[in-house]
Parts: sequence; C-alpha cells; structure tokens
Amino acid sequence: MQTAPMTDTTAPTVVYPFRLWWGLAFCAVFMAVVMLFGVTSDGSTFPVDKGDMWYYWQLENPDVWTRLSAWVPYALHQIGMWYLIAKGQQERPKYIFGLHSFNVYAIALNVFFMLFHVFQTQFFYDGIAQDVHEASSMMSVILMLLMILLMENNRRGLFFGYKVKPLFSIGDTVKRYHGYYFSWAIIYTFWYHPVELTSGHIAGFAYMSLLLLQSSLFFTRFHTNRWWTVALETLFAIHGAFVAYFIMQESQGLNAAGMFLFGGMATFMVCQMHGLGLSLRGKLFITVPMIASIAIFYSFFPEGVANVARTPAIMFAGTFAMAGIVWLLMKSASLVTWLGGNRGAPAPGAP
Repeated sequence: MQTAPMTDTTAPTVVYPFRLWWGLAFCAVFMAVVMLFGVTSDGSTFPVDKGDMWYYWQLENPDVWTRLSAWVPYALHQIGMWYLIAKGQQERPKYIFGLHSFNVYAIALNVFFMLFHVFQTQFFYDGIAQDVHEASSMMSVILMLLMILLMENNRRGLFFGYKVKPLFSIGDTVKRYHGYYFSWAIIYTFWYHPVELTSGHIAGFAYMSLLLLQSSLFFTRFHTNRWWTVALETLFAIHGAFVAYFIMQESQGLNAAGMFLFGGMATFMVCQMHGLGLSLRGKLFITVPMIASIAIFYSFFPEGVANVARTPAIMFAGTFAMAGIVWLLMKSASLVTWLGGNRGAPAPGAP
C-alpha cells in the first residue's frame, strides 16, 4: 500500500510530528464511539431477507433524506480525499517520519467523516447499501488486495520470493495510481454499511478505521512500513474468518472461517512473508506453527482441506487477471495519447 516516490522539490519540507501509535489510539477511540453510539436494530424496519447476496441492514421504506444523508457525505469524503492525493502528488515531497500538511488535512477529513457516519446512522440509518449491490462492497476490497499483490511483485515477488518480471511495468503503473483506487475502495466500503453493532459490523469498522488511517499517511515512512502494510493485508483474512463464523452456524461456520483464515495463512507463507526481510530461521519460526495449526484444524474437518489451496489459487489467478486488465488500460491510454497529439506518427507498436 505505498505511493510511488516522486522527484524531490527544492522547497523546504514542513514536518508535523506523528507516531503510528497515535493513529492506532484514535482508531481505538473511534471504536469506543461506535460501541457507545452505534445502533442495534431489531429488524422491524428492514425488508424481508432475500437470502444470498442480499444486504439485510437497510430500511424497507427509504426516502430522499435517508439516501442523501449517506450519499452526500460519502461524495464529499471521497472527493476531498482524491483532491488531497492529487495535491500530494503535485508537491512531489520527500518520504518523512512525520506528516506533510496534506496528511494533516487527510487525517482531519477522515476523522470528521468517520464520526459523522456514526451519528448519521443514529438519525437516518441507511448507508449507500440501499442503492448498490452487496457484491460491490466486497469486490472493491478484493480488487484492492489483488492490486497490492501485483505492485508488490516488483519488491517481494509472488511465489516464495520469485518475481514475475513481465509484470514489473504493470506493477509500476498500479503503484503510481493506486492511491485513487484504494481510497475509493476504502471510503465506499466504509459508507456502504450503517454503524450497526453486530459482531460483523464491529469487526468491519475496526478494520476500516485502520485502512482509513493508512490512506491518510501517503508520502510518509509510516505508509511504507512493511510490517504495518502486511498486517493490513493479512487482517482481511482474519476479518473474513470472523464474519464467516458468526453469519453461519456450528460446523459450517467453522469451515467457512477456516477457508478465510487458513487460506490467508497459505497466501502469507507463499507470498507476503517474503517481503519482510526475514532469515530462513525467522520464516521457519512463523511457518511451522501455521502449518501445524492447519493440520490440526483439518484433522477435524478433512472435507474442507482443499480450501487451504483454493484461496491463494484464486488470489494469484486474480492477480494475473488484474494484470491483464491494467495492461489493456495502459495500451488504451497510449492509443488515446497518440490519437490526440501524434496523428502523423505511426501508431504505438507499428513498424
């Protein structure tokens, strides 16, 4: 989750002091606010549950005000963050152990809208889930994870440290522009849900608060700290396991949780661990207990053992599919540029 370094300017850099634990402390405070002021609905105002891929936590009879209460602050939140990312890129600053002025504004923007959403739920309830499909929220974050695998291939590789070199230029392009997409995925998902007090919502808002913190720290050394960024990557599997366990029952819930948790462990061992600079002994210290826990768990649920390989297989296949999409976008952009300014020159790739 890093922003590509830009050329330094000669203007002096104003550095505002910051420690990562300050941000983590605010995330804890935010979750306290969620627990105090979030809502617990009895379902009486919800439409009938329509089963799979139906988002249950929405009003049966929304009106223009409930919709505007979510869509307007969502749009302001999103546009404000995009503006600050663009401003940061235009300034081409150094990476620092502190905050630039645009980081201070980004933190303030996120803090305001995080707290605003809690009280918006109190008075109007609905998030933007009322008007968009449930899959859009989940897929926005999954695509973000695929982009991380793609751009980190340049540094840590995809398979046990092996770097897929044909993907390097694509990874560079993703790194250059990823902030805009990541910001959208995080803020869109944050505003998708009302601030409910189910176990899944609480876990989700805790995770979103950490991602919003990360999205505020672009062009800082905190943003590129490898242990911090890998922790955010792997929390997706832990969050997925937690939610899966509580929305399903008994053994089915354990099996679904195992798919996320142990599939996430497999992805970590195959890919993410190799960007942390660990020695062989350090890697063994981590992987041996993970493999043991997987073996113990699936001794009780042998029918689900294929899920351990299925999750990383889907992630890696998705990474190559994402690379193909980005490559097509790159070629399309090159063609549009050529058509706009070089009509007399040969088309890109022409002899």
